[in-house]
Amino acid sequence: MTTAQQTQPSIYLSGLARRLVAEGLLGEDAARTYQHKAQKEGRLLVSVLVEAKAVKPAAIAQAASLEFGVPLLDLSAVEVDLSAAKEISEKVLRKAHAVPLFKRGKKTYVAVSDPTNLAALDEIKFATGQQTEAIVVEEDKLAKLLEAAIQAQSEVQMNLGDEGLEDLQVEGGDEGQGHDVSKADPEDAPIIRYVNKILVDAINQGASDIHFEPYEKNYRIRYRRDGELKTVAQPPISQAMRIAARVKVMSRLDLAERRIPQDGRIKLHLSKTKAIDFRVSTCPTLFGEKIVCRILDPSSAKLGIDALGYEPEQKEAYLKALQQPQGMILVTGPTGSGKTVSLYTGLNILNTDDINISTAEDPAEINLPGINQVNVNPKVGLTFAAALKAFLRQDPDVIMVGEIRDLETAEIAIKAAQTGHLVLSTLHTNDAPQTIVRLMNMGVPAYNLASTLTLIIAQRLARRLCNYCKQPADIPRAELIRQGFTEAEIDAPGFQVYRAVGCDQCENSGYKGRTGIYQVMPFSEAMGRIIMEGGNAIDIADQAQKEGIKDLRQSALIKVRNGVIDLVQANACTVGD
Repeated sequence: MTTAQQTQPSIYLSGLARRLVAEGLLGEDAARTYQHKAQKEGRLLVSVLVEAKAVKPAAIAQAASLEFGVPLLDLSAVEVDLSAAKEISEKVLRKAHAVPLFKRGKKTYVAVSDPTNLAALDEIKFATGQQTEAIVVEEDKLAKLLEAAIQAQSEVQMNLGDEGLEDLQVEGGDEGQGHDVSKADPEDAPIIRYVNKILVDAINQGASDIHFEPYEKNYRIRYRRDGELKTVAQPPISQAMRIAARVKVMSRLDLAERRIPQDGRIKLHLSKTKAIDFRVSTCPTLFGEKIVCRILDPSSAKLGIDALGYEPEQKEAYLKALQQPQGMILVTGPTGSGKTVSLYTGLNILNTDDINISTAEDPAEINLPGINQVNVNPKVGLTFAAALKAFLRQDPDVIMVGEIRDLETAEIAIKAAQTGHLVLSTLHTNDAPQTIVRLMNMGVPAYNLASTLTLIIAQRLARRLCNYCKQPADIPRAELIRQGFTEAEIDAPGFQVYRAVGCDQCENSGYKGRTGIYQVMPFSEAMGRIIMEGGNAIDIADQAQKEGIKDLRQSALIKVRNGVIDLVQANACTVGD
């Protein structure tokens, strides 16, 4: 008697398990083990086998069809009409792990991966009020069909019925001047629940932006997650104006004004202790107002510097610059590269009782208690330069300017850095050396930069490889060298690059989350001499290399070598093919 039989004497093989053993697809001991696991965890044997990759889903489906005399359907060979599934709630579909395929008279035909799952058939029967008939499909294809059916519901069903969605507390308007906009006309309850669900789902899924987009014949809602846009819902075009109106009510914008862009803010209270802000922007298009909501999560500034992806020497250089009593730290990169989070992480480190910190932003994206934050408003004369002048009369220790856009702002920031203040700000340039040239092109004298600049950080955001499914990539040596790796790196023990594959953990994208790629350049005396002598960005970059400062490409290749990102992401974020 085998060990499995001794420890599990009461486990008798079910019909499906017996069939798999008889077909030679599974050993008898293994069948008993998997069946025992399924019974112990209260799961279907099919799902346990597929999860363990013990038998291919297609082979399981064929065996189940033969064993129980139930018709077999290949979902990839047919186009399924999900209208029957739309009548059943998401909760019931997930609980049953089954999808109604179609109706014939008083009978509903249901896709299942295990015909013995009578509870699923009963759930569907109760929900539809019709008799049910099982049709066997492959487990992996059933899982995809189930998600498609749930997605189809959100496209047409405005009354979601989720408990609590209608009662979420919502404030609209500027920070500190918000007005409760939770309540509305009872007729708008379905729209309120729908929009609240879109916002809450975006938060739960880690989205950074929500796009509400009207077109001539359809309406689309997309989330930006890990830098990639993905459609999550397509409500009826007839609901476009109602959805736009609800978002504008929530952000206290002018409902009657649809001809010009508007900006607003929403605060959504998820609980007594947690609230998320949304920065709302509307823009008139051919077929209505496009609305984009930027999700501003204060917790992102409190992740800590270790979570941002700095290499050890880069982290040390940033922390050292933050401890300086005066000087200027600049963060540069394109829109959406994580500059704000880098700056706020630094501010959070400095945010103690004995330091006075003031920020001027357009607008303030993250609310940090203990920091005096100002939203610039050029319409009333409150520009970055005007805010900076005011700060200098407020006994500041640290000043953060959202962006240096013109010579006046640059000159005041430099003056502040020269008179005993630590100044942090951003610019839009491609790398650290070009930042210096940009400031000089604005009209800032070279001698002022040489005496003021402390540190420049250039950064990008790259998608992380999913740790569950990434696999070694077989890339020719010549190509690795062409991409920028040295022969010594390639020959080093354990050298390996990886590629994206895709699994359930990462929604088959191959990526999960993002990490920063940085060029952290302390401004040295040698660099100061270069700009004083009329040097350009190339001269500064050459000096940085001499001082051992890694550029963006080199930093990206380090993350490729460490298995954090792949070459595709490295090339997307830095110079390469």
